[in-house]
Amino acid sequence: YSDQALSGIGGDDTPLAMVSRRFEVGEQRARSLLAGAGVAIEMQEKKIAALSGGQRSRLMMLVLRLINPNFYLLDEPTNHLDIDGQEALEEELLKHQASCLLASHDRSFIRAVGNRFWLIEKRRLTEVDSPEAFFRSVAETGC
Repeated sequence: YSDQALSGIGGDDTPLAMVSRRFEVGEQRARSLLAGAGVAIEMQEKKIAALSGGQRSRLMMLVLRLINPNFYLLDEPTNHLDIDGQEALEEELLKHQASCLLASHDRSFIRAVGNRFWLIEKRRLTEVDSPEAFFRSVAETGC
C-alpha cells in the first residue's frame, strides 16, 4: 500500500539505513538498489524528510518492490514524480504483473497500466470498457 502522503516511510530514518535494516540486504546492495531507484548517493545518508517528493516516491516504490507483493494498492502513485519517475513506475508495474488497484488523476498513466476500469458514480461501482467513461464523467461534473 502506498498513500499520497507516503506514510509507509518514516522521515527520521535515512534511505540507506531503512533499506539495509528492513530488508537485510547489506550496505553495498542497499546503495545499489537506492541508486537504481533514483535516490542519488549523496542523498542516501540524509534524513528521508530532506528528500524531495519525487525521491520519497521512488523510495516508496523501491520498498514496495522489495516486499514483492502480488497486489498493490496505490493512491495517486504519480504524485511528486517527474516524467522519468512516472515511466519507471509504469515499467515496474507492467513488468511485475502483480494485481494493482489504483486511484490516479494522471490520464496517460491510467491508460498505460490499466486493463480493467471501474467508475464510481452516485455510490455505485460499475465496470466500464475504458477509462474514457470516467474521464468524461470528471469533465462533466468537475469531480
